Amino acid sequence: MFLPAQVIQRKRDGHALTEEEIRSFVFGFTRSGIPDYQMAALAMAICFRGMNTEETLWLTRAMADSGDVLQWPRGDAFYADKHSTGGIGDKTSLILAPLVACFGVKVPMISGRGLGPTGGTLDKLESIAGFRTDLSLAELARVTERVGCCITGATPELAPADRKLYALRDVTATVSCLPLIVSSIMSKKLAENVDGLVLDVKWGSGAFMRTREASRELARAMVEVGKRYGKKMVALQTDMNQPLGAFVGNALEVRETLDVLRGDLFAADLVEVTLALAAEMLVMAGVAKDVAVAGEMLQKKLASCEALRKFEEMVASQGGDLRRALPRAQFVEPVRSPVTGVVQAIACDAIGYAVIALGGGRKTAGETIDFAVGFERSKKIGEHVEAGEPLALMHHNDAARAAEAAEMVQRAYVVGPEPVLERPRLVCGRIA
Repeated sequence: MFLPAQVIQRKRDGHALTEEEIRSFVFGFTRSGIPDYQMAALAMAICFRGMNTEETLWLTRAMADSGDVLQWPRGDAFYADKHSTGGIGDKTSLILAPLVACFGVKVPMISGRGLGPTGGTLDKLESIAGFRTDLSLAELARVTERVGCCITGATPELAPADRKLYALRDVTATVSCLPLIVSSIMSKKLAENVDGLVLDVKWGSGAFMRTREASRELARAMVEVGKRYGKKMVALQTDMNQPLGAFVGNALEVRETLDVLRGDLFAADLVEVTLALAAEMLVMAGVAKDVAVAGEMLQKKLASCEALRKFEEMVASQGGDLRRALPRAQFVEPVRSPVTGVVQAIACDAIGYAVIALGGGRKTAGETIDFAVGFERSKKIGEHVEAGEPLALMHHNDAARAAEAAEMVQRAYVVGPEPVLERPRLVCGRIA
């Protein structure tokens, strides 16, 4: 007989759980047969005792199987997705999805909203007038098949166990637990039933994982679960010690996305990370023999503006209207450096929190956000700045909010006299 308390006790005492125990617990919790307090107790036991690879796989599979699993026509098409662990200024999904779709790869993306200081892909897209991020599974499939790519939010039918469990983890201090992180991310991706998945596992001051070692551990765990599930998997470790690209903020990042898709490669770091992820996807799908060839192919597509037209097609298919102007803030003013020197480091998460202070993110769930606000052309690590020179240009609609945000940005920057001789590589690791 299945007794939830015995399962909690076994994990509390450091024993490995069986697949049946995990599956019964997850299904019971999803269907309200197991109360929240028992699920919270198991989550805390997992945090303290961990899970081996098999347990993590079984937990992920049970969560993916707790709802619907997408079914795709199994012809010659390759279905792939990309997941990022979150960062500041990270709009790679907006560029990658239409770019990869230009090569016939189908890219259905289930994305999320901002979490803490990190921006959310859905919030960025919703700055486009009329854009829908609440597509049903049937609509997601239809747009993906017709356009080649689709970016929408999770539906109640996909991995409902994850939605219920995450709400508990958020209030019981069990968010930062490796097996629970892996199962949360991978269950939603496996419910998409794609053939391959490319992971962008970030590390640094603007990432959930602060060190390269921690990001590598997470990447290895997710890759291992995906491979055991029969999926093609690649993870890249990327640097998030400073904002990615030239803009931070919802509508500003959409504007930057359009610039890149038009062939403006000013934001070299953003383009480098996006092309690295997209190249892995093309090799995975058999479109290119290696990442060097894939990179050349991708650059040609950007130059031709074909990816821009694909993005416009996706936006129109999801109700968006790019003919209407993106939201613009009433005021643009500099955040000035108090000292002269070289940017030594940036508390990157503080830039994300400064966007929230401006109203561009949520302090509480369901809060309305101001799509227009954010920062432009932030100074990068290693750049020289004079006292009184802008560290960034701030787009805002409220003077009081702006004053608070400006102070946050100034505190985020470490400026000193010494040159920065070496910076971490943008893409510093690959796990497959």
